Amino acid sequence: MGGQLSYTYQTPKGVAGALVDISPYSIDSRTNTETQVDAMLFGMGVVVGNNPGSDVRVPTDTNTAADFEGVCMTGYTQQMTMTGEVHVYPAQTVGVLRWGRAWARVVDGVIPAYNDPLYLVIDGPDAGLFTTDDGGGDNLLINGRFYGGLGNGNIAPVEIHNQLPQSV
Repeated sequence: MGGQLSYTYQTPKGVAGALVDISPYSIDSRTNTETQVDAMLFGMGVVVGNNPGSDVRVPTDTNTAADFEGVCMTGYTQQMTMTGEVHVYPAQTVGVLRWGRAWARVVDGVIPAYNDPLYLVIDGPDAGLFTTDDGGGDNLLINGRFYGGLGNGNIAPVEIHNQLPQSV
């Protein structure tokens, strides 16, 4: 008979791709243009795809800061596998946080602090993850900031100022 063998006494600080709090935010629906399952993950930074305003993809070294769409958000439409994994599938509709606060994926080993600059990695295996430095000029400076330190695993709260409405 199976059963839960370990327990924790606290709730995890965050989940990749979830909202940090109930402050104002804007989330738009976009289509994942990646062709491989899990090329895009919840909590990653994404850029415009082939059809701006319609689809998104994982950044590459040809992208500029102007291509940044936002953070891929988790929602209520994804399915969990029997082993507890959640996937982002090709052609799946995803929410993209354009401005607001979310839990974002951070490069392994990076320890952000409140108000650290927010850079998006656009090359290599960490493409789509966030970091605190320019990577020798290879990473994109994003209009936003880290809103705190590491949470549950390699995620941290970020505040995106991408295309704020005039009233905020």
